[in-house]
Amino acid sequence: QVQLVESGGGLVQPGGSLKLSCAASGIVFSIYTMSWYRQAPGNQRELVATISTDEDSVKGRFTISRDNARNTINLEMNSLKPEDTAVYYCNARYRNSELYNYWGQGTQVTVSS
Repeated sequence: QVQLVESGGGLVQPGGSLKLSCAASGIVFSIYTMSWYRQAPGNQRELVATISTDEDSVKGRFTISRDNARNTINLEMNSLKPEDTAVYYCNARYRNSELYNYWGQGTQVTVSS
């Protein structure tokens, strides 16, 4: 059974930082492209960051990283803005002759003073 479990969401003030984590089980983690998506009320789900199988981290205002030994990915979010408020979802994706695409349950991030 595949599970993606997000953690680390919460309430943070504008300009603050937050770190999300996603723990995966039931998949061969190292072969999956991992991503974070988010969805705000009334909006479509959008891609936040993606990390491929051969990367350790991808840096930006939001930095995504992966630890293949621990089957986890992280999202370090800095300089947060109210418009970053959303439910953040972990995604695992692998394609050979079929597409394997899995989602976590989501974690709420609220940026507000």
